[in-house]
Amino acid sequence: MVDLPSVRRLEAVGFRAWPAATVVYDGSWLVRLTAGHPSKRLNSINPLDPSDYRDIAIRLEKAARRFAEHGRPLTVRQTPLTPPQLIAYMDGEGWTSFSHSLVMELDLAQRELGEGMDHLPIKDLGRFVDARLQIGKEDPAMKPALTEIINAVKPECGLFLFEDREIGPTAVSLVVHDNDLAGIMQFSVAESVRRRGVGRALLDASLRWARLRGARKAWLQVETANTAAIGLYRKAGFAEVYDYLYRAPRI
Repeated sequence: MVDLPSVRRLEAVGFRAWPAATVVYDGSWLVRLTAGHPSKRLNSINPLDPSDYRDIAIRLEKAARRFAEHGRPLTVRQTPLTPPQLIAYMDGEGWTSFSHSLVMELDLAQRELGEGMDHLPIKDLGRFVDARLQIGKEDPAMKPALTEIINAVKPECGLFLFEDREIGPTAVSLVVHDNDLAGIMQFSVAESVRRRGVGRALLDASLRWARLRGARKAWLQVETANTAAIGLYRKAGFAEVYDYLYRAPRI
């Protein structure tokens, strides 16, 4: 049984950790849009109350126009907070499902991390973004948009970057410390150094910093298709809290 209060809290910190450029409420449906970046989390309808299912077709049509104005396809992020009636409507209309993901959490008190910091976060956001795009093999043209998103994060951030003298950036993570919670974001390890302990070392450094800043729990989101990352997180002690996926009308 999913604990809905925990879902609501993790959803809220997730929105703060990855802020959209435009946020509009339609009842308890949170509509997030970001014209400059294609991230699904930044461009989706996020229902926040299972009992808010009035006028589904009308509200989706209204949202579709708003999405079109931003050059984005209409997308619903389906979580345990999504009204069953909305899910049934999307099923009945033949909407597709994609990007099934897990939200996982770790009690930092239960993890042996040591007290010192052998790897400190960097201050240079531009350098971090360049490394993230390079490791993820993403379009360098996305740098301004990604920089703007991270700059818009209001809670305290730790930018972690691992580098190799010969091959350059090898791993990055963005840690967002929000009261007693810390989100592990943008976690990426270069393909050339995977299965060598780099991911584990980066995760340990990220979690150690979060705990030293006062966080009691860490959370993250990971696609179910990324089995290697899920294995790493489970070995570190992370456990699934809930899952979500995205829905879109068939074209």
